[in-house]
Amino acid sequence: MSAADKPALAPDTVAPFNTDSRISATIEFDLSALAADIEKDIPRRLASIDERISCVHRRVLLFRVNANCDIWGYVERSGPVSLYGRGNRIYGSVPIYGALEGQGANRFTSRIHGETEASATIEAEAHPQLGRNWKLNLNLSDGFRWSEPPVLHVAGREIPLTKYANPRVRAQLAQIRSRALAAVRHLDLRDKAAAAWRHSFEPIQLSDSPVVWLQITPQTVSFAGVRADTKFLRGSLELSGTAATMVGQNPPTVTATALPSLGRDVDAPGEFDVILPVKIGYDVLKDKLKQAIAAMPAILEGSIRDIDVYPSSGKLVIGLRVAKPSDSESGAGNWIYLTGAVQVDADGRAMHLSDLAIVSDSAAIAPLIEPITAQLGMKANVDYGIAYENLLNAANTKLKRPLKEGFRMDGHLSSAKLEKVYLPADGIVIALRASGNLKILYGM
Repeated sequence: MSAADKPALAPDTVAPFNTDSRISATIEFDLSALAADIEKDIPRRLASIDERISCVHRRVLLFRVNANCDIWGYVERSGPVSLYGRGNRIYGSVPIYGALEGQGANRFTSRIHGETEASATIEAEAHPQLGRNWKLNLNLSDGFRWSEPPVLHVAGREIPLTKYANPRVRAQLAQIRSRALAAVRHLDLRDKAAAAWRHSFEPIQLSDSPVVWLQITPQTVSFAGVRADTKFLRGSLELSGTAATMVGQNPPTVTATALPSLGRDVDAPGEFDVILPVKIGYDVLKDKLKQAIAAMPAILEGSIRDIDVYPSSGKLVIGLRVAKPSDSESGAGNWIYLTGAVQVDADGRAMHLSDLAIVSDSAAIAPLIEPITAQLGMKANVDYGIAYENLLNAANTKLKRPLKEGFRMDGHLSSAKLEKVYLPADGIVIALRASGNLKILYGM
């Protein structure tokens, strides 16, 4: 075959593998610590009561008797603040206790006396929402209920005291709401979100052999809701951007940008996607071709002395140097070239050749080579399953690591599908899109 028939070496240029991706940033807070922070500013005594009321108003014989009584007492917090969560809501409660006494206000009514006590529970429900200014709003609703309303028994009359105690308790409720909001604001959600944002820019070496780096460049951030259980409050963000995979080189330095404004809310953070490149060297394929040819029955009037494999404009070129048995020189023989495509069985993790064709117009050569081309397409298979599993396991190990400032990373890739096949100069690259999740966690 003439040199003009030889396909030119034209490998693919493989740039970093980029894909849109998402990261979850979750910040966890201990509800008991938050309750303690709220409680420290709530006074034990919520209300003091000192009132003069009309406690006797009745007709005795021909006289109308009106008597005043002095009422005094207090309402106190009788236990700690308790917080727990369920779904996207936080519930809180504070037990309170009230004790009151009534006494006639002058010497004619001094023998009139009564006392009572009662307990109540202040209850609150909050649905936290994060505003675009990074302020956490509790959307708090609260109230309280007496187990038995306080009633003063004076001179055979029952005097309900809730109208004296309740306004003072409600005034304290307003203060408790203010303290709760202040305690939540002290959580510094924006600062912690900014720290998680900075950490997401840090490059990650997914594999040591081969060397594979991951560079994430987030561009937007969205609020993904609040979740709570009996112990913890968790706020989640979704960081969206690009994930670039680089093989054999350190990624260029990427300076973290400032934390952007919050975008639209999302129900939950999306999947994390990354391209994992599996490489099959051309020498590996040459060995497979040699094994396949050695197992074939003698077809040619000669022997295949050498094999060459290289890329040419998206096609794979297979060169076969065929020499007669009588040719004893090391470089004897003529080169015959085949071109074909690389087919990947993504589920079976195997690669094979397809559409092999002879690069020649010679009618004499085609009948001799066609039996070989048919068998090479069926037998020259390369299993890349182990290489893929090794790369996936290495990546999952590297995606679990501590970060600074109390943060850590926790990621797991579970599935992969074929993205594209490249034919660069040094081997076949099978780009697989791996999906899973990647989280930056604080306090968890």
